[in-house]
Amino acid sequence: MNSYTIETVWSVFFRLICWAILIFLIAPIFVIIPLSFNAEPYFTFTTGMLHLRSEAFSTRWYDSFVSDVGWMVAVRNSFLVGVLSTLLATTLGTLAALGLNKPLPMRSLIVSLLLAPMIVPIVVLAAGTYFVFAKVGLVDSYIGLVLAHSTLGLPFVVVTVLASLSSFDQGLVRAGLISGAHPTMVFRRVTLPLIAPGVLSGGALAFVTSFDEAVITLFLSPSPGYYTVPRKMWSGLREQISPTILAVATTWIVLSLVLMVLVGTLRRQSASARQND
Repeated sequence: MNSYTIETVWSVFFRLICWAILIFLIAPIFVIIPLSFNAEPYFTFTTGMLHLRSEAFSTRWYDSFVSDVGWMVAVRNSFLVGVLSTLLATTLGTLAALGLNKPLPMRSLIVSLLLAPMIVPIVVLAAGTYFVFAKVGLVDSYIGLVLAHSTLGLPFVVVTVLASLSSFDQGLVRAGLISGAHPTMVFRRVTLPLIAPGVLSGGALAFVTSFDEAVITLFLSPSPGYYTVPRKMWSGLREQISPTILAVATTWIVLSLVLMVLVGTLRRQSASARQND
């Protein structure tokens, strides 16, 4: 067996292993999708579904999801908290990245502190957030949820904007200032357009993080009026098992895939912009 044959066999084996791992990871996700169309109130494939009989499939659980006031409140809360926390995290994260892009004392320590929410276990962070927010009356409030979710999304914005600034030509900023432009105008006309893909990518990641977050919301939202969709799903699984949860999960999977495609597109644009520079 020559070296070419060995390399070919190894390449095929490696690809098979990769495909096996991929299928193992995504199989649980795709199992949920057909189950959400089950006509029966069971979390299992019925005989009719296995034989692909049309009467075994139904959209009744999607109708239940859309017509349920509690679920619609949770959807509204998820989008409201997600959008507001994304705006706050993107603004603060971009400003922090711009500051950290300059020589600073203890820069590494500051970066580590900003990235801590990505490293600290989410349960520890949730418990600490609850005890702090409980003392200032931010439990069961939109402000508390927005601040907590912003904390989770901020590191993603810092990382992506710093990556964009790594190839940014500071000479453009100096040229704008020498020309007499105000620093604010230089930022709006020069810096922001060039780092926009990184900012948007970080914002999209922050929104995805808020959109799928359940642990902190579990601590901060004991009242149903402040449930987000992940929090509502956890409550539904704990109190009553209904296939409506599968319909919600399928909807959330589709939305997450759309956001992932958006993030990937923004990352490619950011990488292309850095290469062009």
